[in-house]
Amino acid sequence: MGTGASAGFGQAIAHRLVADGYRVIAAARRLSRLETLAQELGDALYPLELDVTDFKAVRALPQSLPEDWQAVDVLVNNAGLALGLDRAWQADGDDWETMIATNISGLVEMTRALLPGMVARNHGHVVMLGSTAGRYPYPGANVYGSTKAFVEHFTQNLRSDLLGKAVRVTNVAPGLCGGSEFSLVRLRDAALADAVYDSTQPLQPEDIAEAVSWVLAQPPHVNVNLIEIMPLCQASAGLAVDRTMG
Repeated sequence: MGTGASAGFGQAIAHRLVADGYRVIAAARRLSRLETLAQELGDALYPLELDVTDFKAVRALPQSLPEDWQAVDVLVNNAGLALGLDRAWQADGDDWETMIATNISGLVEMTRALLPGMVARNHGHVVMLGSTAGRYPYPGANVYGSTKAFVEHFTQNLRSDLLGKAVRVTNVAPGLCGGSEFSLVRLRDAALADAVYDSTQPLQPEDIAEAVSWVLAQPPHVNVNLIEIMPLCQASAGLAVDRTMG
């Protein structure tokens, strides 16, 4: 099952996992896009209209799915977003709360809804879509980067809880990636969003889908804790120093 499957990473992951032989529950808010995806991929894909911040609906998931789709062996927690690049004292509080509700609470609720079934069957894999922003701070990333840092730490704590169980947990953390709605949603301006990728060769959603496919294909005794992926044109910038305050 993958969240945020109507575009970007989620859509690419759905395509790749169906090609790998999985039956995929594609969940997102935009049902019309999911239905188009189902037409492309056929009976191997089940479109599910779902908002991960609707916690009542998420908690009902295991029983609300059709019987032959209820045994979910893979959860890809992809739904997430960034809103704005304002400095903390200028940022919109509603944007902060939306990011927290989606990137943290929605991810936690999805995991809690489906993890008990995996543990009961002693088989499963939870894949988190984190971000390099969770490790490398930059101006304007304040709450977004912090939500992705939570994803990394939550992944490691789940690994600790699941020790002795045949359930794997992985954080896939991409850097600069084009081909999705990420920057448009964040900046709310098409020109500004396009400018993010000017003169770069960023990652593409298919690169992230390839990483997820590889993680899932590892032998059952192998757990990949973290994959951090950047395009060749990107690197961590190191510590910043302001030289106007001396």
